[in-house]
Amino acid sequence: MKILKWIFAVIVLLVVLLYGYTTITGNNYVYKAIVYNYADIDDYLLFPNDTVKAGMPQPWPVSKTYNNIKSFPSLQRQLDSIRSVAFVVIKDDSICFEEYWDGYHEASLSNSFSVAKSIISILTGIALGERKIRSLDDPIGKYIHDFKHPEMGNVTVRQLLMMSSNSSWDESYSGLFSQTTKGYYGTDLHEQVMSLQLQGSPGKSYSYRSGDTQLLSLVLKAATGKSVSVYASEKLWKPMGAEHDALWSLDHKGGIEKAYCCFNTNARDFARIGNLMLHNGNWKGRQLVPEEYIKEALQPVGLPDETGMATNYYGYQWWLMPERGNVFYARGINGQWIICIPDKHMVIVRLGHLRGQKMLTAYKEVYDMVDWAMASF
Repeated sequence: MKILKWIFAVIVLLVVLLYGYTTITGNNYVYKAIVYNYADIDDYLLFPNDTVKAGMPQPWPVSKTYNNIKSFPSLQRQLDSIRSVAFVVIKDDSICFEEYWDGYHEASLSNSFSVAKSIISILTGIALGERKIRSLDDPIGKYIHDFKHPEMGNVTVRQLLMMSSNSSWDESYSGLFSQTTKGYYGTDLHEQVMSLQLQGSPGKSYSYRSGDTQLLSLVLKAATGKSVSVYASEKLWKPMGAEHDALWSLDHKGGIEKAYCCFNTNARDFARIGNLMLHNGNWKGRQLVPEEYIKEALQPVGLPDETGMATNYYGYQWWLMPERGNVFYARGINGQWIICIPDKHMVIVRLGHLRGQKMLTAYKEVYDMVDWAMASF
């Protein structure tokens, strides 16, 4: 009995010490990370959210060939194996194919994860067109001023778009104390990114960092005087005729958007983002995003990546697919895809719980979806 009491006392002491350490260091988020363990598409239920309000809905026209074309058996197996919940195809501005799984339907919300980065890129282009952001080469210190390490203010808007800040953000998804885990489960993103520091000269190399997108969102907020959710509603969601309100998860109630990860909507409304890009920022005759910005955003960064190779697969927070010509896409960590195929005037949206095998610059299901579309339409 004495041994059991001793073991129990040691366990209690360790728990108290751990709690004290995490409290002192501001890392109490780890308990939430341990409980939920794996980020999933319905995590908007775990966090407070701001509403990205829709306006007058513009339902998608339905193609005369709606759902007449079936996916290849190999593609169907792939979509099933990675636990897809939605697959929607827009061609020539009409919905021509869709399929849902696991109880999801056309109005079901899903987290987009890093697809949100591509939305932030679009909003940056809009703010540039409105002269809220004067130049992509402005240092971000012109807009945000409370960096703990003032040299971070010298990073430019363009360098953030190109993922070339060279900041201390740690893009680790498995580490309990990583910047990304803290950003997702923590409660003070502003303080977190204001504490970043440079690890070298910005603009010299490409390295994917969610913190770059979060900083862009703070530039947007300062430049426009509006929250990212309100700005997205006014400049994108309402003009594009989204059929449903979207949700953007916050770091805490009344806080700021998790701009790098957590925009939540349904597959049909996600497709509007791709269709806007296919039309070079124009929505039914209204130029929402400057065309020159869209064209620039879809050019490869070209900077050396972590392997030393020139980055030909990434633009301004949009992924490029050089193996498939001019195909480009937005990407989320669990296989959230908005794939744009200009040669077919087509947008493919796939949402789900998992993603497949990494191949070259993209993932297996992306190649499968693009190849199916090129062969079937």
